[in-house]
Amino acid sequence: MKIGEKIRNAREDMDLSQSDIARLIPMNQSNYSKIERDIQEPSIEQLRRICEILAIDPRYLLGLGDYQTITSADMSLLSDIKKVIKKYKAQSEE
Repeated sequence: MKIGEKIRNAREDMDLSQSDIARLIPMNQSNYSKIERDIQEPSIEQLRRICEILAIDPRYLLGLGDYQTITSADMSLLSDIKKVIKKYKAQSEE
């Protein structure tokens, strides 16, 4: 699996859009899309930010081994947390 595909999978698992990630890096969405499509390589700083935002070990992206992956239980917990946050925000806006 290539770097861009690993990044895209992690982003989709966190239910974030390309625009969300690009805004947090910061960079424009078009260039971020090129990273996910393996057309453009991220700079070291962009790679660092992507790993921080998506909670990915850079060794995983680079295929260097000795990394911890996020388990399906972790993803389930993150999904539940996101639902609680959305519910809390909706209630506080009322």
